[in-house]
Parts: sequence; structure tokens; C-alpha cells
Amino acid sequence: MSILWHVTCLLLLRSCAPGFSMQDGIVGGKVSVPHSRPYMVYIRDKFTKQACGGFLVREDYVLTAAHCRQHHLMVYLGVHDTNCLPDGVEVDPFPHPKFNMRRPDHDIMLLKLKTPATLNKNVSTVALPKPENEAISKDCMVMGWGWKEYHHESPSNVLKEAIVTLIDSENCGVADTLCSEGSTGPAQGDSGGPLVCGGVAQGIVSFSKDNGNTDHLMGYTHISHYLSWIHDNMKPPTQQQYETWKGKLDKF
Repeated sequence: MSILWHVTCLLLLRSCAPGFSMQDGIVGGKVSVPHSRPYMVYIRDKFTKQACGGFLVREDYVLTAAHCRQHHLMVYLGVHDTNCLPDGVEVDPFPHPKFNMRRPDHDIMLLKLKTPATLNKNVSTVALPKPENEAISKDCMVMGWGWKEYHHESPSNVLKEAIVTLIDSENCGVADTLCSEGSTGPAQGDSGGPLVCGGVAQGIVSFSKDNGNTDHLMGYTHISHYLSWIHDNMKPPTQQQYETWKGKLDKF
């Protein structure tokens, strides 16, 4: 698994290397109607220009993949064409504490916006799963600015989207992962984007495995496994402090 993880990290992060720009799109699928996915967020380091995708889950928080962490991340809201970026917003990154680049699990990160977003028709949030173990639609949507061909750079600059079909989780190889398989789906540069099923963000684009033919196995961090961690980290600091003191008092 460790060898596979190194390979897939390189596969997804290659378009995030210095000198690359996030100019391409999801493999297959179609160009999104401009601003029809208002929760989509373009993420880029302001110095190295390394880039990923993400999605707005509250006016002050973006969810993305932990392996997208860089030192000076900026997020760009309401983006369709990356040639026309609005002013970026600085963030504080909160990767999952158990994430390790040598492994594919716990690949999830919250970004706290230093200036909360103003929600409107071009910038809005996407729903997260409910705590209960609800069924997930097998037909889901992925979107991003990554390559539109798996092995060939082909710029498009605009947001693309595609329908993918989930397969049985036991074939994913990691307990906290959903996966899809086929010739259509996320590729290099799409890391951190959402897997949206029935209007709910159920996964985060994490890794890809080339099966040696036209099909690829795509892995997505299963968000429902991390709902407690997400909600705990998005609590206001005053509430976190109150619950910490309350917990100490309850022990007496």
C-alpha cells in the first residue's frame, strides 16, 4: 500500500508542482455551466503556485484533502475560469492529526478563512452528510480544474464535471475510502475536490490508481467517517473552551 500511495500522490500532485498551473479539467464529462457549482473553491499557494480543489462547507470553512497542504495557501471563491481569479482569501490550515503522506487514510483538511465569505448566487456552501448511516447514491459527480486526459496535459482553464459510479468499498483498499472506477473521473490536479452524491458532499478526491488500461481506480476520503472531527474543529473557540471546562467540571 505504501508504494501505491507514493505513486498516487505523485499522480495527483504533479499538476500542483511549481511551474504548473491549474488549467485543465476532469477526464471526460463536460464543462460546468459557469457558477453552477458555487461551493467549488480553487486553492493555490501564493508563492509556489501549487494548486488543488476544495469546497465551501460554511462561510468561514473550506474542506479539502490533507495532502494539499502548503505553507501559504490562498482560496479563491466563485471561480469558473482560472484566468479570471478574484482576490484570494488567506486561510489557516487544519489537516487531520493522523494524516501521513506515506498513507492514504485520514486525507482530509479544514481551511479556516481569515475573512468569511459573503454568500450569494456565485458563492455558497454544499451540504455535508448527516451523522446517521444514510445510504449513498451510487451515481455521483466530481468536478475540478485538473487534467482532462490522464496521461497528456490538455489545458482548459474552466471548471469541468463528470458523473462517476461508486463501486463496493471493499475494493478500495482503505477503510475510510469510497471509490469509483472507469475511464471518466478526477485526474492530476483534482485533489481536494468534492464527490457529490444526491446533492451532498460524501467524499474528497484523494488518490488515483492506473489499472494499466483505460480504467482508473479513484479513491475519495469518506466524509461521514470524520463528521465529529469536522464539527468539533468548526466550533467557535469560546464554545470549545466552554466544553473543555465543562468536561473537567463533570469529572468532579
